[in-house]
Amino acid sequence: MDRSEIIDFLALEKELQAAVEADKKYQRENDAKFRAIHQKVATYEEFRDIVLASHLKPLEKKDKAEAPRKQPWNSVAAGCKEKTGPTPEMEQALLSDFQPRTASEFMRDWRRCGGGPLEKYGLLLRLGGDVLQGLFRAEVAFGLLGEFLVLLSQCLQPGDEAAATGLLEGLSKTGRFGLNVSLLSQAEQEACKSLFHRLWDTVGGPCPPNQTPSVNSEDQNQPSCLSKASETQQCEAEAAGRLKYLMEKFGICETES
Repeated sequence: MDRSEIIDFLALEKELQAAVEADKKYQRENDAKFRAIHQKVATYEEFRDIVLASHLKPLEKKDKAEAPRKQPWNSVAAGCKEKTGPTPEMEQALLSDFQPRTASEFMRDWRRCGGGPLEKYGLLLRLGGDVLQGLFRAEVAFGLLGEFLVLLSQCLQPGDEAAATGLLEGLSKTGRFGLNVSLLSQAEQEACKSLFHRLWDTVGGPCPPNQTPSVNSEDQNQPSCLSKASETQQCEAEAAGRLKYLMEKFGICETES
């Protein structure tokens, strides 16, 4: 039998277990979100704490402080302490093979990637807005939208503005997007404003969206220069309109940009 035809059942079992755990985590955190909303928590921090602690189990009456502990109270934290960090070679392999097909695969691989902000920023640009929109048709997992905005704000490089705008556009078309925006922390909201401010500077500076730069009077006597100037103005106007639309989707007023 050809070696390529041999099925690695152990690898399949590990992949299945990882997918099942990722799905359980998604459902658990999703239930915690609704529970927190129904409880009408006063602050975002309380909401976030409820979701992050969704894996914890309440103590029962039979549980006693002096009784021998058979299992750790916080199994997730204990499991993290027992595991050793990935080697640089493993991190590089994870980054190069980062091609998630589902939201659960994205969550699993995104958390496993040990690269820094620039490496994760590069992963987002490589995936693009259309892929993110497809992965998160139902909704962006809790905390990810804010993490994406902070990464884009911190790591945006000259020449990446179009790709970053495409990412924002793709994210704006995901499920429950308005709810995710309303749950951004103060720091994440500030990062979002800073990101749009930098993007806006590349499509006409401080000019408001309904204005376009004037054409130099000398260029008006030259048809070719006038044509190029008109094309530039049209591109800037289209980019400005696109950004204005996204700013409204992300809840940012024009005066804040």
